[in-house]
Amino acid sequence: MISAKLHTAIVDQINAELWSAYLYLSMSLDAEAKGFKGVANWFYVQWLEEQDHARILMNYLNSRDAKVTLKAIEPVRTEWESVLEMFQETLRHEKVVTGLINNLAAIAAEDRDFASSNMLVWFIDEQVEEEGNARDMIFAAQSIEGDKYGMYQLDKELAARVYKQASPLATSAE
Repeated sequence: MISAKLHTAIVDQINAELWSAYLYLSMSLDAEAKGFKGVANWFYVQWLEEQDHARILMNYLNSRDAKVTLKAIEPVRTEWESVLEMFQETLRHEKVVTGLINNLAAIAAEDRDFASSNMLVWFIDEQVEEEGNARDMIFAAQSIEGDKYGMYQLDKELAARVYKQASPLATSAE
């Protein structure tokens, strides 16, 4: 049985994941409005991934007979000065999410809830990847700052990013 403290924290995390999705959708829309269709695609894929993260947590709570209660999603920013600023905010945000996931892992460890601890390993690994991807995008955007052709090339490259369903969801459908 999942503790009340962990249950509440996971419900809060579901809300945080949905807020993250909302943030990345906003970034996607802003990038597209500015003509950066590839950047828009990169953030659109992020939007889909964050929804997956929320769904994984919802599925987990349901599997533990713990009710999922959705909360209101707070408003997000809707405009950024540059692509670089979007990626810098992405890294700042992903670091916050890493802290939230680490807090969940700490609660699960404190509760000696090994099933929850095991489930959270995927999220811990995912956060390392998310922060790394954001750092890579910052480096790419900084490398071409002020270079319109470089931005064109980066935008074109990011247009090729393809959404892949999160592995915990892909395996649960089998």
